[in-house]
Amino acid sequence: MADVAKLAGVSHQTVSRVLNGAPHVRPDTRDRVLAAIRELDYRPNSAARALVTRRSQTLGVVSFDSTLYGPASMLDGIERAARSAGYFVSVTSLRSLDGRSVQEAVDRLRDQGVEGVVVIAPQVSAVSAVARLSSSVPLVAVGSGDQTRVPMVSVGNRSGAEAATRYLLDLGHRTVRHLGGPANWLESRDREEGWRLTLEAAGAPVPEVERGDWSARSGYQAGLRIAELAEVTAVFCANDHMALGLLRALHEARRAVPGDISVIGFDDIPEAAYFSPPLTTVRQDFGELGRRALELLVEALAGGAPSPAQVQISPEMVLRRSVGPVGRR
Repeated sequence: MADVAKLAGVSHQTVSRVLNGAPHVRPDTRDRVLAAIRELDYRPNSAARALVTRRSQTLGVVSFDSTLYGPASMLDGIERAARSAGYFVSVTSLRSLDGRSVQEAVDRLRDQGVEGVVVIAPQVSAVSAVARLSSSVPLVAVGSGDQTRVPMVSVGNRSGAEAATRYLLDLGHRTVRHLGGPANWLESRDREEGWRLTLEAAGAPVPEVERGDWSARSGYQAGLRIAELAEVTAVFCANDHMALGLLRALHEARRAVPGDISVIGFDDIPEAAYFSPPLTTVRQDFGELGRRALELLVEALAGGAPSPAQVQISPEMVLRRSVGPVGRR
């Protein structure tokens, strides 16, 4: 810093004010300091700054199975939002979301000096784990339903499933089959509940749920069974990857989509528009999910949000060519 001050012809304190974004620095002075920083390739010592300011500018994230599109996209949205807010991110990825594993992950992040922690908690077991967490830093949960005592951000899975099911019924389908996700995932339960409640409210039959594990393979295997059922004219899938496998199975069984069977997915993964046919789906805005989670956490760091806040982001239907009225070929 002394070298930067000498090159720019200013005091050490002025360099410090420029680095910390202090408002009362003349524009030409700020420009000279920034030019000197670039010329010398100066990088502030974050460890030393943390000792002085007691701020690490680092947030922790506890994640789970980031190979799946949903958790991976949530993680990406959180990291982008943190970077925009001027924070670094340290990530701990878990294979199990039991109470002990989550608590140990939070403790490890605290040992690294993080100022707050975001927990991506998509499974039922994670709800009780988050509820029991002990931490001296603020916590925010993502995707953990409405049963936690910490601030929480989630997507309206139930309302998205209701919209998809209602859309199919409005097209004249007598009922809608559901290809659900794993029973221990909150998203899966909420989407199944939205589907079921919509059918019951319409007085439509409620078929038995076909269940997959979020993968295209499980969707394909379920699709082979569905293709043999002549009465099925519409399927709502709990995610797009299972919908992809379903489309493959229906194609092999010579069941036309949407002529024989209409299909709706959930997520709107980047590839959904390129399925054959392009997939009608329910879109989640993972970038907004990350931004809102970071907003809650930064608010908590500033002493706000005195009571647990719950933010739910509404999904939206994306209409493509995998859906049509009954019997249209």
